[in-house]
Amino acid sequence: MIRLAARAIAAVAAGGVQRRAAMPSLGLLLLLGLPSVAAERFTVVERMVEDRKSVFATVESAREVEARARITGTLRTLSVREGDMVAAGVMIAVVDDPKLALQLAALDARLEALAAQRRQAQLELDRTRQLRATGAATQARLDEAETALEVIAAQTAAARAERAVTAEQQREGEVHAPQAGRVLAVRGVPGSVVLAGEAVAVIATDAYVLRLRLPERHARFLRAGDAVQVGARGLAERPDAALGAGTIRLVYPRLDAGQVVADAEVAGLGDFFVGERVQVTIVADRRSAIVVPRGFIHRGAGVDLVRLASGALVPVQTGPAREIDGTPAVEILSGLRAGDVILAP
Repeated sequence: MIRLAARAIAAVAAGGVQRRAAMPSLGLLLLLGLPSVAAERFTVVERMVEDRKSVFATVESAREVEARARITGTLRTLSVREGDMVAAGVMIAVVDDPKLALQLAALDARLEALAAQRRQAQLELDRTRQLRATGAATQARLDEAETALEVIAAQTAAARAERAVTAEQQREGEVHAPQAGRVLAVRGVPGSVVLAGEAVAVIATDAYVLRLRLPERHARFLRAGDAVQVGARGLAERPDAALGAGTIRLVYPRLDAGQVVADAEVAGLGDFFVGERVQVTIVADRRSAIVVPRGFIHRGAGVDLVRLASGALVPVQTGPAREIDGTPAVEILSGLRAGDVILAP
C-alpha cells in the first residue's frame, strides 16, 4: 500500500511538471497564431536494396594483338620500343631471308636468258615465213618455228610468275602493326633469328577498360550496363579525386579460377599504366529489405526507437544508410515488419 501510494504521488507530480512545461509552448502557439501540426505517418513496406562492395580492378587494354613475322629469317631492323604509339599498318620491323635475294637474282638471270631466246626465236620465225612465201621452206618448218616461240613465251611467263611469288615472300618480311595503339612488349633484337609466326611486338589498343575479378557468388548480380563507382588511381596527386561513374561493358560467360570476370568502361584511363589497380564499388547483392526515412528514428540512450501509430515505442536494429526517392533513410534489420505505420518524432 505504501509503495502504491508513493508511485501515485510521483505520477501526479510528474504529470504536473509535464503540464507546466507544456503550457508555455501552447501559449506561445496561441500567441503566434500557428496551427498545431499532426504527426507525419509512414507505412512500412519492403523495398529492393542493393548491397555494394568495394573491389580492386586492373586497368587492361580492350584488345591486345601481336605483330608476327610471316617468314623465317634474321631480324634486320626494329623501329619501335616499349611505350611507343603506333598507327595501324605502319612498318615496325623487317625480317630478312638471304635465300630469297639469291632466288630473285637467279630468276632475273633466267628471264634475261629467256628474253634472248625469244629474240632468236622471233628472228627464226621471220626468216621461215619469208622462205615459206617463196616456197623455199615447208609448212612443217614454219609450224616448228611458231611453236618454239610460243614455248619460250610460256617459259617467260612462268619465270615471271615465280619471280613475283619470291618477291612477295620477300615483302612478307616486313612486319606491320595490325592495329593502332601502344607497344607493350618488344621481343627480339636486330640480328636475332625469327621464326615464321613468331611475335615481334605486342600492341594494345588505346582504349582501356577496368577488369574486375569477383567471387563466383557475385556472378548472378553482375549485368552489362550496371553502373559502378570508380575511385581515384593510386598514382593520383589527389587520392580523394575519384574518377567518377563507369558502366559494366561485358561480363565474361566463363569463370576463371572460381572468379567471374567483367570489364567496366570509365572515362579518363588514357594515361594509365596497363596493370594499374583502381578501387571500384559494384553492386554485389540485391535483396528485399525494410527501409524507413531517417527522420522517423528516435535516437535513445544506446538504442534506436520507432513510434508506432498506436503510440508504442519499439526498439529497432538499424543497418546501412539508404535513400528513398532522394531522402536519407536507413535499413531496419529487426523490430518492424511490412504494414506497420510509424510516426515521426
